Amino acid sequence: MRPFRARVTQPTHAERVRSILVAAHSMTVVSDGLHTEVHRLHETGATGHVHLHAPPESAPAGSERRVPVRLELTDIAPTPVRDRLRAQVTLTGLLAAPYDEGATASTCMEFGQALLEDSRGRTFVTLEELQSAAPDPLATCEAGLLTHLLDGHREFVPLLLRLVRPQPNRGVLRAVPVALDRYGVTLRLEYSGTHCDARLPFASPVTHPDQVDSRFQALLAAARRASHPNCLLT
Repeated sequence: MRPFRARVTQPTHAERVRSILVAAHSMTVVSDGLHTEVHRLHETGATGHVHLHAPPESAPAGSERRVPVRLELTDIAPTPVRDRLRAQVTLTGLLAAPYDEGATASTCMEFGQALLEDSRGRTFVTLEELQSAAPDPLATCEAGLLTHLLDGHREFVPLLLRLVRPQPNRGVLRAVPVALDRYGVTLRLEYSGTHCDARLPFASPVTHPDQVDSRFQALLAAARRASHPNCLLT
């Protein structure tokens, strides 16, 4: 008999960090008391701008002082929802030389720690976890997919509410897709003065962006079969 494995319905903390690093368009580099805003990450993300490596077993004799550095990245929801800040990632470590804003090659950074702060709390992620985690296949196209869903197929959102469990409380003013990844889509349910998120997992994880449409069609088919009406005000 095969051992039971719980169905995975959301990314791990390490996957979230990797995805944010890959999809980032900008970050703040803090080193030697200077804050540098880096805005040229659109092609490679933070992982292409900074290369992380493990600290050595011991510092070489006579080695020069290494420079402490902190990288700060912010994950913002691409859709117009309340509280658009989805997560913050902070990487700390050491550089062999002062940070050079104009360098064209990837900066080598000795890994110290990685901190993820999101709705689930504050979590430290190890370098081994980061290296073994794969970035989400939708990370770099999530914004376009969510925007397309909201602008081109807005009528699908109230239908998807039928799948929310437990059933939404009465008084939902608006539901907006706030996140999309290989495991599913998240809706933000906005009430008067408050909001909450509802996760709708896909039947199986997406491995390529081309599969997103079929996964949504499956969710919509399930929603049409659902018996309870949604309470979204129109």
